[in-house]
Amino acid sequence: MIVLGIETSCDETAAAVVDDHEPRPRIRANLIHTQFAEHAPYGGVVPEIAARAHLDRIDGLIERTLDEAGVSFHELDGVAAAAGPGLIGGLLVGTMAAKGIAWAAQKPFIAVNHLEAHALTARLSDGVAFPYLLLLVSGGHSQLLVCAGVGQYRVLGTSRDDAAGEAFDKTAKLLGLGYPGGPAIEQAARGGAPARFSLPRPLKGRDGCDFSFSGLKTAVRQIISDRPPRDASDIADLAAAIELAICDTLADRTANAVAWFRGQYPQGATLVAAGGVAANQRLRQRLMALAAAAGLGFVAPPPALCTDNGAMIAWAGLERLHLGLTDALDAPVRPRWPLDGNVPMTAVMAATS
Repeated sequence: MIVLGIETSCDETAAAVVDDHEPRPRIRANLIHTQFAEHAPYGGVVPEIAARAHLDRIDGLIERTLDEAGVSFHELDGVAAAAGPGLIGGLLVGTMAAKGIAWAAQKPFIAVNHLEAHALTARLSDGVAFPYLLLLVSGGHSQLLVCAGVGQYRVLGTSRDDAAGEAFDKTAKLLGLGYPGGPAIEQAARGGAPARFSLPRPLKGRDGCDFSFSGLKTAVRQIISDRPPRDASDIADLAAAIELAICDTLADRTANAVAWFRGQYPQGATLVAAGGVAANQRLRQRLMALAAAAGLGFVAPPPALCTDNGAMIAWAGLERLHLGLTDALDAPVRPRWPLDGNVPMTAVMAATS
């Protein structure tokens, strides 16, 4: 099967073609137009600007993607698009483009949950078997969940306020490092001395798997207000402290989830990290050590597949298409779409029986 995937949920306009070639699936094309330049002056994503940029570029990007993949609309077996969660303007651009192609070529349309696409990416990159434990960390989401099958997710913990990616973005803005904040903080932190600044690790040491990062942002703002950075060394040290605090917090909460997962899913063998923040190398090292200590394998997709991309949408669409989980052309976009409410369990059971 060959599926076209379209991603426009935030500030990347992306399209990809993926097939299920044996023995491993293939990414035949995966093109992304980032909007960093458009949003950098504002220190974050402006929804109206994002939607207009998607509209300007989506048609040409899809055309170039199909050309690179060497397929036509009529050779596709399905067309998938991120239908939520995300910014409604962007979601409408991508889903309407996908629906138009599906209608014209008479192909199935698959409305993909953006979070499910992140959750399934490790199966595209590394063939990870269900069930597995997932730390999903991105600009808008921080979650720990069990992935038991396509459409079968159990959320163990989520952010009570800011997500990890938001914490990176907002503290980077406070430091004047620009957008996106995660790569900017990671770059600035190299060579920094994190012990110089004392920052909180919200919820660290407590039971459960929830996250909280708003207090960290407030602490950084207070430090900058009391003692503004004077040179590159000050910025490097504070950036290193921020990165370490976020990674400590994520590792602590993940450790609780690993202990629970090992008891409840003895057949589960893998800890997976996905989402844009999962590209951070310090975090990957911490999670790898955590997984090894618990007797689990650790998988994080390549950095290019951690950030938003069309390949993850195409792959999620392909996995759902195999199970017959397609959608009507009047399927709505869903700016809020919790992953554990992705699809009725009865539908998945019926599709797999």
